[in-house]
Amino acid sequence: MRPLPDIAQLKEGILAGNIALLSRAITLIESTNPAHQVLAGALIDQLLPYTGNSLRIGITGVPGVGKSTFIESFGMHLIGKGKKLAVLAIDPSSNISKGSILGDKTRMEQLSVHPMAYIRPSAASGSLGGVTYKTRETTLLCEAAGFDTIIIETVGVGQSETEVSQISDFFLLLMLAGAGDELQGIKRGIMEMADGLIITKADGDNILKSKSARSEYARALHFLPPNASGWIPEVKICSAYDRTGIIEVDAMIEKFHQHQQANGYFLKKRNEQNLFAFRQLLNEALFRQLLAQQGIKDQVKKMETLVFNNQVSPYSAVRQVLDLLPGFHHS
Repeated sequence: MRPLPDIAQLKEGILAGNIALLSRAITLIESTNPAHQVLAGALIDQLLPYTGNSLRIGITGVPGVGKSTFIESFGMHLIGKGKKLAVLAIDPSSNISKGSILGDKTRMEQLSVHPMAYIRPSAASGSLGGVTYKTRETTLLCEAAGFDTIIIETVGVGQSETEVSQISDFFLLLMLAGAGDELQGIKRGIMEMADGLIITKADGDNILKSKSARSEYARALHFLPPNASGWIPEVKICSAYDRTGIIEVDAMIEKFHQHQQANGYFLKKRNEQNLFAFRQLLNEALFRQLLAQQGIKDQVKKMETLVFNNQVSPYSAVRQVLDLLPGFHHS
């Protein structure tokens, strides 16, 4: 990383909406260098009073559902209303490839060059907290920079959806119609997390299939537990290609936002997410500190081998690791 400006310069630039300094601050957050992490934490603390004024929308769906095309159409609609939009694109698979979905900027041709939009592709690997930590802190920086709508896109369907739901206000699940089994292998847990479902590519010969799928999903949602806030998830159809249904999707999200604010659940969820982030980071930091202690790392590796070979129970293995800690006593 090239020499960084001091925290005061970064703060001033971000509050002024300087995209170059915003990008450098996000790179600072994503760094695994301990010195950079200290600076990043100090910057976030100073910017915290200027955050929290956005609507955070998490978006997921099976590969091929058209997430980028939808975000492009939906994003241009929001910008047309005077909104300032940030798109944070996360690639959980990069834990394997160590890459990132830099192609997002080419797949969102209009948004990528619009002065009211900012697209930040990033990998979900390599730092404390993974998806939740890096993206949550990046969201705060974007809020401080004046972005009032933040879309968090995740690739594929997996563990990252749970994490994205912990840093978004509205969780949107995109689905396809006419793919045989209408649930397409989507896990029930992800259906339960969704605040809204969108049947994409509802155009041409696919319109009737999309309407039928909408009915199927609406019925399926009735069998799921009610949302804690009292919100009933809605199912819409749209075509990002010809931009039909985009207004209805926007109206649904706005209706949700008003509902959450009216009953106080919007702030309650934000506060719960802050607590979740603290506990997750604390657990990971304590674990790293634990492994750094003399003999603990070797003992953990030894116990992992014994547990894997079914020679000792996980419970007993944990107790044997804890026995090495100074001052630890069995309760």
